[in-house]
Order: sequence, then structure tokens, then C-alpha cells
Amino acid sequence: MNSAAVRPPHVRHPVTVVDIDLARPGEFRLPGDTGPVRPYGRVRALVRLHGRPLGMVSAADSSGPDGLWRALADTAEVELAEQLTRLHAADRAEPSDGRVRHPALQQAPVITVIVATRDRPEKLRHCLDSLLRSTYPEFDILVVDNAPSDGAAEALVRDDFAGRVRYVREPVAGLARAHNVGLAHARGSVVAFTDDDTLVDPGWLSALAGTFACDPLIGCVTGLIVPAELETPAQRALERQGGFAKGYLPRGWSMADPPEDPLFPFTAGRFGSGANMAFRTEVLRTLGGFDTATGAGTPGRGGDDLLAFFEVLTAGHTLAYQPGAIVWHCHHRTQDAVATQVFGYGAGLGAYLTGALLRNPRRLPALLRRLPRGIRYVLTRSRDRGADPEAGWSRRLALLEVRGMVYGPCGYLRGRLTGAGSGS
Repeated sequence: MNSAAVRPPHVRHPVTVVDIDLARPGEFRLPGDTGPVRPYGRVRALVRLHGRPLGMVSAADSSGPDGLWRALADTAEVELAEQLTRLHAADRAEPSDGRVRHPALQQAPVITVIVATRDRPEKLRHCLDSLLRSTYPEFDILVVDNAPSDGAAEALVRDDFAGRVRYVREPVAGLARAHNVGLAHARGSVVAFTDDDTLVDPGWLSALAGTFACDPLIGCVTGLIVPAELETPAQRALERQGGFAKGYLPRGWSMADPPEDPLFPFTAGRFGSGANMAFRTEVLRTLGGFDTATGAGTPGRGGDDLLAFFEVLTAGHTLAYQPGAIVWHCHHRTQDAVATQVFGYGAGLGAYLTGALLRNPRRLPALLRRLPRGIRYVLTRSRDRGADPEAGWSRRLALLEVRGMVYGPCGYLRGRLTGAGSGS
């Protein structure tokens, strides 16, 4: 998209999402670096400094883009003061040249990017376009068409992305199954996954690869997921529910050096999300890939990513979170779709825990010891939403998530009984 004035659509309290860098005053970019923009009205911005993400802030200014920029910068100076101080200190120790500093990368491993899709060719097109803008030197893209109702995705890849994107069809529904098919066809020593309703940052793959290069014990890297649009009340409600973001500081987890978190390692949802995850290919293959009784498209509804994170950790590998690996997610636009999605998150959590226990029943005592704390955490989070301006809708989403957690074990067992299986 070329530079254009983006005025609020005629919906209640619209919010335009933009990407700004404090080192580039006055410049607004669209999510996924899809072009410059001149926004008006209410804005939510991913704020960076020399490419490094600091956090998201909101502002409103009716005077136009220049006023909005000043309002966002002033808000960032207050709300992101700690992050700015930390990065300024790092720059004084190692002066910045204005480029994003990913972890050291002496030799770029080949990365296979797997995008599972089903009947969303236009979203897929935007995702693939963003991937092909990547600055990383060694990668290939594989689309796995999961139980499609027509040939639209195949035609898109064959006609518009010929020679640049590979295509394979998996006729049985299930995200974990689709990912396992992609894993079997992966050529790279690292395999990265994103969804068809995302836009990836041009530096996404470089950040993932650089993190793997930091430590050979790292078996999985997850990254930052931020909203690509917040135009509808449902999209904004999902963000208030917690969205996908896991913070703006790099982190790492391992069983050899566990954190103080009393729920660790069962809190796999804190490690990342399936729309932005990468594994050493041989590590994931050795673990048997993803559990096909989990994931979207199965009775389990989700949990395939969480179970994979858990198995990577319990197998002795390190899991790292790298906020510099940025993916922009296009949230569902309607309340019904968001409600279904949130129920699926809860179901996926229940399915993941059930799968983890069935794979190794000796984990049950450790889970039971942590269960009361986990229930208190969920209830407290739901109660804390009372101050939300749309508290009723937010509480409904929280309760749907809890209902999904209760359903999740049943969904997982249904998936096993109907032949979804437990591995690749």
C-alpha cells in the first residue's frame, strides 16, 4: 500500500494500528512493513528504537499525523520509560548504527517456513507476500493446504508464487497433522511456523536464527505477536483479554534452571504461541512432531503448540522467547468468532495437559500439586477485568476460556478415539 490518509471507518471507536520507530521521527509504517501511512484519530502503535520493539502505546489527536506522532512519542517516554532506559544504556555500551541488532549469527542456517491454511486464499496471499519481503538470506516457504473445500489456495500458489513457494495438500483436517506434513517436507535445519492470517516482520527469520545461534541447547524459539488491526470491538476485546503478546524482554526456560514460577513447566501458554514458533528440525522430528489429537480442526480445538513446547522442555532442551521476532496477527472481526476462538484457547490448554499426562502418567503428581494455584490464577485474572470499560464482554470471554479448559480433556480423548492419533 502506498502512502495514504487512513481515516477512521464508521464503526464505534475505531483504532488504527501502526509501527513507529523513535529513531525516525514523524514516520508511520503499516503492520508487516507493508508501506507508509498517514493516520488520523485514534492509534495504537508498536513502538521501536532502532528496530527493537519496546511495547505498544495508544494516543488520539484530531490535528493530524504530526500531532499523533508527538502524542505517541510523549506517551512512549512515560509508559515505556524503563525499556527506553535499558536500551539507551545498551547503546552507550555498544553504540548503535541504526540497524536492528539480532543475536550473533555467523552462519545463516536454512529455515523452512511452514504455513498451514484452509479456505482463506486472500489472507494467505498477504501472509506469503510478507514472508517474501524477509531480509533473511536462506529460507524456503511451504504451504500445507489442510482439508480444503476447493482448489483456490493451490491455484494461488501455482499461479502467483510459482518457483517461490512450495505446496502440499493434507486431506485430513487438523492443524497438528498439517504441521507434521510440513515437518516431513522441511529442507532446513530450522523449521518455523506461522498462520495464514498473519503478516511477518522483514526481520522475523533473522531474529529467530540469531537466537538459535546463541546456544546449541535451544530447541525452540518463540516470538512477539501483536495485532495487525483493531478496527472492531471484538478485536479490541481480544487484546484486552491478553491477546498473544508475551512481553518485550528476551527470556529463556529450561528444566536445568527452572524459574521461580510455581506452575512451571505446565504454564506452556506463557512461552509463546503457534503463530510464531520455530524449532530445530531434528529436535522436533525426534519428539515425534505434533500430537494430532490436538490443534484447530480436531475435537481438542488447540494445544498442539503448548504440548510441543512442554515436550521440548521436558526432553532437556531450552526454550527461548525473542521479542525481536515479530509477527502481526489479524484477529477475528466478530464477537461470535472471537468467542469461539477464546473457548478454543481454553480447550487447547485442557487438551495439552491431558496429552502431557497420557504421554507420561508420572507427571500427574506434579500437576496436581500445581493445580490449585493455576485455578486461582485464572479466577483472579477474570475478576481483575471488572475495571475494564467493556467488563461484561471481557468477563464473558474469561468464562468461556474456563469452560473450554473443562471441555479440553474430553476433546483430546475424542480426538484419540476418532483416530486423530498421538503423533505424526
